[in-house]
Amino acid sequence: MCRSIKTLRPPAIPEKATEEEIRAAALQYVRKVSGFRAPAAHNQEVFEEAVEAVARATAELLGGLQVRGVPAAG
Repeated sequence: MCRSIKTLRPPAIPEKATEEEIRAAALQYVRKVSGFRAPAAHNQEVFEEAVEAVARATAELLGGLQVRGVPAAG
């Protein structure tokens, strides 16, 4: 896959992933699957919508994961 996307859950990172880290991973994913590092103006809106959708899904996933040996957040 995309080697520049890092694991965002403990124990790979010591604390909860930040919104910035989640968005950066989402941006890398959308860049990889679209083949565009920076989309043309006529693709900018759909590109940004995709980044936001992937970021939301990632935050939801990370919020719902239960990792053995890591105390639940709360």
